[in-house]
Amino acid sequence: MVRETDRLPSGNLYSGFTLKLNGNFRLFPVQRLTDKDAATLVALLHQNAYITGLDLSFNNLTNCGAEIIGNLLLETTALTDLILMCNEIGSSGAEWLAKALHLNKSLKNLRMNGNKIGNKGGMHFARMLQLNRSLQSLDLGNCDLGIQSLIALATVLNNNTTLQSLDIGRPLLYSIQEEATVHMAHMLQVNQTLQQLHLEKQAMKNFGAEQICEKLVTNKTLQLLNLRCNQISCDGARALAELLKHNTPLKILDLAANRIEDKGLVYISEALRYMNDQLLGLSVVSNSITGVGLVALANALKSNKTLTNVYIWGNELDESACSDFANLLKVGRLKPKQTDISPYWIDGHVYLAQLTHGLQMHYYWTPPYGEQDDAACNANLILLKGPQVSLSQMDIEEILESSSTEGGHSAHHLSTSSLNELSD
Repeated sequence: MVRETDRLPSGNLYSGFTLKLNGNFRLFPVQRLTDKDAATLVALLHQNAYITGLDLSFNNLTNCGAEIIGNLLLETTALTDLILMCNEIGSSGAEWLAKALHLNKSLKNLRMNGNKIGNKGGMHFARMLQLNRSLQSLDLGNCDLGIQSLIALATVLNNNTTLQSLDIGRPLLYSIQEEATVHMAHMLQVNQTLQQLHLEKQAMKNFGAEQICEKLVTNKTLQLLNLRCNQISCDGARALAELLKHNTPLKILDLAANRIEDKGLVYISEALRYMNDQLLGLSVVSNSITGVGLVALANALKSNKTLTNVYIWGNELDESACSDFANLLKVGRLKPKQTDISPYWIDGHVYLAQLTHGLQMHYYWTPPYGEQDDAACNANLILLKGPQVSLSQMDIEEILESSSTEGGHSAHHLSTSSLNELSD
């Protein structure tokens, strides 16, 4: 049954191990776990103090399996990370897990993404957050949440002081009034603990974006705002630009798959040019932007020295945009691992090719080779950990790679002083 164990990131003298039993293991075919397997696993982990992380994603666990895991949560004091993503757990299974978390004091991260727990399941987790004081990250994306559970979660977070990350992407909403977004906005005005909020696929329009931005002006903790796959246009982008002008602690803004167009990106670029030195990552992938908006962003990057990760693929990359971004890469203002484009030349004309880099590329799947949490593909992890240390490390890796691939005598003479300068 045990396929892989990884040591968790070192913090104290002992940090434990994570046990990976995910059903989408790529290196060789695996048999997906069932509820009967979960019972055997819980019996083994009952008194185990070495396993602090458990990955059971992409298996065939149902409500019965969730009940068994809930009993484990009642008994264990070692488990801190639990991944149940993309199983077959419903609302009653969510109830068992939520009730166990009423008393559990060790679990910090829970991922339920892809389980159809519905509106009732969301309500159970909202009630849990009223009592639980240990959970720091909760992922309920793609769980078919309803408007009642979204409002309940927002209401509970007015008083919760421990949850730092919440994903409620792709709920099932049948209203166009954006009531849930309004409640989330009011929560952001009060809550001073939440650092990451994922609101993708909410059918959010300009009104919702304006509400979020208006309340975020006074928020001092939110660092990541995910608004990808919504219906935000240039007016919503203007509200976001006004938010950026206030220089809030926001480090990552994900606007991929909206429709802000040239006018919206011009608004954001003007804010970034001189009035914001906090934002580190920006994604405007697939936003119906042409060269006008992209050139404005490129010009803003010449003045803004803090925005390091920029993703623009999926827009109309005309010759002026290609030329400007190729120059940014050439002079080192953008790093190859911190953007999703790479220039190439044909007959004297410059074009941009796509790179599989982004803020969060590897979430539902892992690459068949390479690192699972590669900084270039999952930049969110690096930018939120500590950009100064992490980014300098990425820069050194890029220099070493370029030195090994470039031809000629100069490829063998990488300056040690430049490496020292980057690592300082």
